[in-house]
Amino acid sequence: MIDIRRDGQSSRSALLDVLMRKPAERRPMWFMRQAGRYLPEYRAVREKAGSFLDLCYNPELASEVTIQPLRRYDLDAAILFADILVVPHAMGLPLRFEEGEGPILQPVRSLEDLAKLKPLVSSHEVRQVCRTVAWTRSQLPADRALIGFCGAPWTVASYMIGGGSSDRVIAKVAAYQRQPWFVALMDRLVVESVDYLCAQADAGAQAVQIFDSWAGDLGGSELDEFVLKPIQAIIDGVKERHRDLPIIVFARGIGSRQKKAAELNGANAIGIETELELTELPSDVVVQGNLDPVALLAGADVAAAEARRICASVQRNRHIFNLGHGIRLGTDPAVVGAVVEAVRRFDD
Repeated sequence: MIDIRRDGQSSRSALLDVLMRKPAERRPMWFMRQAGRYLPEYRAVREKAGSFLDLCYNPELASEVTIQPLRRYDLDAAILFADILVVPHAMGLPLRFEEGEGPILQPVRSLEDLAKLKPLVSSHEVRQVCRTVAWTRSQLPADRALIGFCGAPWTVASYMIGGGSSDRVIAKVAAYQRQPWFVALMDRLVVESVDYLCAQADAGAQAVQIFDSWAGDLGGSELDEFVLKPIQAIIDGVKERHRDLPIIVFARGIGSRQKKAAELNGANAIGIETELELTELPSDVVVQGNLDPVALLAGADVAAAEARRICASVQRNRHIFNLGHGIRLGTDPAVVGAVVEAVRRFDD
């Protein structure tokens, strides 16, 4: 296990250096879902918390699981432990998680439903998340960054409209039809997401990531209007209040259209799904990714070889090593450790 409180550490963060286009001491690395059920120490805390939402809103326990991966692995950043559905929950939408079913929300499918939602910034849920941010930042060394996050409007709206279902057909139909209530919901989620990310930054988050997990659902003008345009609006809103806060955009599943994401004004890095080569983005763009999470299930040798291949494809001063999506349940923690070691040795 790594002692992340060691003395004599650097005061510089490799992650923040790369995001701000400064020379980095090493290739920064973190993993989506690096805190999760594949770790036995996480499972112990999760059982203690009682439920997933209880864990999300318990600053002491949420901070503990946020930091756990950095004790085990030589990573450059912790990412806040929370959920993208904190936003609708904090807006007053009933939310629960059912074993085997995932999240269940009260659907929003009309202007009347939307009018019932409240601003999130003063909510108990956001206060607890921000306490987690502040507590976590106080526990991390100076050279380990803390990343906050939110879900992008399209992905969050998909869950809100579908009542938590992974079937996003209802949301897609509303997008195609430009239903007034759908457009209003997207606009509202932009406003609330800006407030949420700024609250995290005020509490101590040093960078933020916008997750659009279902961005690949949309194409053509719908992609532009309901994925890229809302993300740009969030970036603009956050940068107005936190000009120097680095922002990572992860619009999963849009393939070669990531070139459009790379053109977003104010985005400091673009997260890339596994299916797209990092070299397909312009050489002046900071890229994050993109090891296949399934490669971690194939064993240490396979995963480490894939990690070295990815590192060889892009210079470390414009690369944040990560996955193409989150660590899967059933992943052997030792394999994650082998990947970390492979990346560290690659640049030596």
